[in-house]
Amino acid sequence: MTTPFDAPDWRKLSREDLDRGLNNSEAVAGSAAIVAGWEERSATSRSRAGARLDLRYGPRERNRVDFLKAHDGAPTLLFIHGGYWQMRAKETFTLFAEGPLAHGINVALIGYTLAPEATLDEIVAEVHAGIDFLQQELPALGGDAKGLAVSGWSAGGQLTSMALSHPFVRAGLGISGIYDLEPIRHSYLNAKLGLDEAASRRNSPMTQAGGPMKPLSLVVGAAELPLLRRQTADFAGHRARYGLPVAYEEIPGADHFSVMNEMVSPAGRITTLIRQLFERTA
Repeated sequence: MTTPFDAPDWRKLSREDLDRGLNNSEAVAGSAAIVAGWEERSATSRSRAGARLDLRYGPRERNRVDFLKAHDGAPTLLFIHGGYWQMRAKETFTLFAEGPLAHGINVALIGYTLAPEATLDEIVAEVHAGIDFLQQELPALGGDAKGLAVSGWSAGGQLTSMALSHPFVRAGLGISGIYDLEPIRHSYLNAKLGLDEAASRRNSPMTQAGGPMKPLSLVVGAAELPLLRRQTADFAGHRARYGLPVAYEEIPGADHFSVMNEMVSPAGRITTLIRQLFERTA
């Protein structure tokens, strides 16, 4: 759990270099086409027999959950989408349920209000409200009522770490996440997020003393932007220093988008880590 040798200190970067160092869409050639492919494949996944779509957990338009059932009584994974808290939607990511479903794991995908319509504090609260909803409704939906595991990609990694404090969450897996929001606050991304220093630190698990004593696996692509790799490595080290359960892994050759191939495949490494989290917390 060491810092990648090529990861710069963001504080020493110019604003232009910091912006470039956080821009995954610019860094990965053809990223727009990749996401369009996800949307197309997800539309097929959403037509899966028995899928329960757009279950409302709150009053705002995006306060909805999709639930895909593997079988009655199965454990449930909650997946939180990314997009720097200001773009994308749960509907784009339904295909990534296929890996866990193949192992008998139900998958719920949560939507949330995007910035600037919602602050990050409000987005975190919405995710907790969605978990409250699932805690109440899982028996009727056919899921195991003993608790969820939570996973999220990119911004969803930060939301995953913030969801660990919910009593119904038993474990988490962050994929290419953001765990210290200070570089975000000083970048182009803050135009819509509107973070001040207090909100940044309040929502940065890296700035918290300790954290929930629950298993958390952290994964990042070895070919991702160095600042993203550093975020994951540093957060893994942070949890280790506080004696919190953590595993850190880099996926060889994977960039910010191709890393998700390890979840859509039943044999993928991320799918395996999800299965192992349920085994550890059964």
